[in-house]
Amino acid sequence: MGTEETPVNTQTSISKHAFFDLSHVSPLVFLHLLRECYAYGTCKATAKFRALQHQLYQVLLNNSQVGPANLIAHCLYILPMFESDCEGFSHLVLSALRRFLKIESNDEDVLKAKICAAKIFLDIVGGTLAHDEGILIKIVQVFYVNLLDIDKVICNSSLKRNLKAGGAKEVVEQYVSKLVELQSYTTAVDLLIHFSIREPGESFLLKLMECRQLKEAEKWAAYMGKPTLCLLVQEYVDHKLLKPAYDIIKKNNLRQEFPELYHQSKESSLKKLAEKGIWEIAEARASGDRQLLEYLVYLAMEAGYFEKVEELCDRYSLKGFLNFKEPESNLLHSRYLTLHELSVEDVFWVDEVNSLRDAISYFEKCKVVGVDCEWKPNYEKGGSSKVSIMQIASEKKVYIFDLIKLNKDVPSILDECLSRILHSPSILKLGYNFQCDVKQLVHSYGELNCFKHFEMLLDIQNVFKEPRGGLSGLAEKILGTGLNKTRRNSNWEQRPLSHYQLEYAALDAAVLLHIFRHVGSQSQPSDGQSKIEWKSHIVSHVDNTKMTKKDGKTGEASDAGTSEHRG
Repeated sequence: MGTEETPVNTQTSISKHAFFDLSHVSPLVFLHLLRECYAYGTCKATAKFRALQHQLYQVLLNNSQVGPANLIAHCLYILPMFESDCEGFSHLVLSALRRFLKIESNDEDVLKAKICAAKIFLDIVGGTLAHDEGILIKIVQVFYVNLLDIDKVICNSSLKRNLKAGGAKEVVEQYVSKLVELQSYTTAVDLLIHFSIREPGESFLLKLMECRQLKEAEKWAAYMGKPTLCLLVQEYVDHKLLKPAYDIIKKNNLRQEFPELYHQSKESSLKKLAEKGIWEIAEARASGDRQLLEYLVYLAMEAGYFEKVEELCDRYSLKGFLNFKEPESNLLHSRYLTLHELSVEDVFWVDEVNSLRDAISYFEKCKVVGVDCEWKPNYEKGGSSKVSIMQIASEKKVYIFDLIKLNKDVPSILDECLSRILHSPSILKLGYNFQCDVKQLVHSYGELNCFKHFEMLLDIQNVFKEPRGGLSGLAEKILGTGLNKTRRNSNWEQRPLSHYQLEYAALDAAVLLHIFRHVGSQSQPSDGQSKIEWKSHIVSHVDNTKMTKKDGKTGEASDAGTSEHRG
């Protein structure tokens, strides 16, 4: 064999050897050369392993006609002599061989290697060769060792005398029993599946469940087929493990076998989506199933999302739900803040020049305003939606600006008008985690100067050290009643917005003024109440000119698509 030692490579930090002719290399020399390669490395162990694995793969590829599989098999016989290096180098040579066999193999070489690997398996099982269970499994998998290969080896009389069992199947079954006693369940399952042994059947599944080996139980049940999978589902239900039971039903298409459980799992999934306000995805997950759609309607009714109730009933011709609307609505008002309770007299929709100018003229006379934004949720990775509306509130009125339409129709006038409010140092702008809105505004309308800097901002969130439940939680803490956040992830790009969406948007801006009024009243400490310091939180100037689109995406990505993470 010719070897050529090179200086340490700056990329892999491994001294490389070129193996030109494996036919003249003994397994022992081959392994010593590999260990020397590894010893010369200075990078981390994982990087050295990968680099050496690739080098070994190239060696096998360049010597495909001289029996590389058989060479690796004989190396595995010798590796226990390397003691602490045995396990690592066993994984190394097996992973390189697995990669090689996917590209090229010699039938004669593979056949010889299989017999050698079968003998290694028997020696490990018999305790005369020291390899751990992980290597044992990898050996039979990489060399495709089957029961017939093992039987051929057992035919050797001297070996047969050392084995207590008769044939290959008995040997494997006895070894599996020993593994179960030692609680090596993963190896036991892998061996049974590899050698296509099914006899332990349902009793083995019950043993795995008894020992809480759920992952192995699922693997065994999937191998055994539908009857065992059904037994596993029932075992999960009996042990009140509903989540894994649902997963098995879904993964293995057992809907017909467990119709009630299937619907329970779907209902559980819909409820979680509804609680997060992700109604569009919840509707899609219902997949037109009438029973699930009716359940979704009940969830919308419970949340007070009555336009969603109407929408679902109309779209799917669901009858008998709309009569519940009025009493539920009255009940809902007792649970959440309303515009009437906040003394808001009017809510105005602004989508053309005259109403835009009127709104700005009104706010220029105000000293404090509440500001908030909404945008359509986007659930696609890397996706983004434009800010759809901006709400600005005084104590008595709320104006909702249709940014999408105004920017399309009169961008320069929109820019000039909003600048008069957002850039004014004499008007204090209140927000809740307003940094997210700022980023999304710049990302959505980077061409407008009005969003590139702000004057006189007070982020209410910063005044309170540990607000819980977002803006709604803060409102409940300060004002005694929270906000209904059901519509936080609704479609804010649809036109016209529903009455409920308009109320939701107006409340988010108006409530900021009432919380601020409370903060102001607590500026001086009184009996039983601590002083709330808020003036130091006012930011006189915020410059966003250097904010990139990437920043905007970051702001958007922290939320499902609206400013709801702020409330």
